[in-house]
Amino acid sequence: MKVAVVTDASDASDVLSSLPLLSHELQLVPAKSASIRQLEGSDVVVIDVTGNNLLAARDFCRAVAAAHQDLPVVAAIAETSLIALDGSWAVDDFLLPFASPVEIDARLRLLLTRRPVPVETAEDSQVVAIGRLVVDEMTYVARLGSKPLDLTYKEFELLHFLVKNAGRVYSREQLLQDVWGYDYFGGARTVDVHVRRLRAKLGREYEGVILTVRNVGYKAIDPEELE
Repeated sequence: MKVAVVTDASDASDVLSSLPLLSHELQLVPAKSASIRQLEGSDVVVIDVTGNNLLAARDFCRAVAAAHQDLPVVAAIAETSLIALDGSWAVDDFLLPFASPVEIDARLRLLLTRRPVPVETAEDSQVVAIGRLVVDEMTYVARLGSKPLDLTYKEFELLHFLVKNAGRVYSREQLLQDVWGYDYFGGARTVDVHVRRLRAKLGREYEGVILTVRNVGYKAIDPEELE
């Protein structure tokens, strides 16, 4: 069995202490988004989520599950972090760092007979993303890579709405109605001000994700379209 271990550690034993004792073929893969394509051809992937940034770890697990829908995903997670583990992670199983060789081997073998857990569809998910920009409606946190963005409530609401409906153009009036609500009496300039502030906080690399459509309004686009 070929087991890919996604981690920043230098050895698989730092993730699961007993894993190297088994006869499986191990491949260490760096824990970064560019490495996801390296998982092609693996039978099972074990993702090291023992660090402190569980939100980023969950997003990475989801990204792997979305990119390789037939690849079983296992989270190697500390016991103290189990409370954060739920269906939104899109993992098929989990292992504690000091699981015995027998337990690890049995769980890995069983994974080969199980249908991988799918990533929720965009309509059902509370997490939306464009490139490295991730917007989590459940925690009200938007991040660019691992860096949280310091957004006001309405800036977050506007960004979430645009990213969730990426590619669709909205007039200022539509945005006022959908983001601010029917009872808001401010003018369309409010939208322009919030877009300008969002672009400043997104920085030079991602400010173009919110695109101005001349004489119409705004839309969110994938950063790959900027290249």
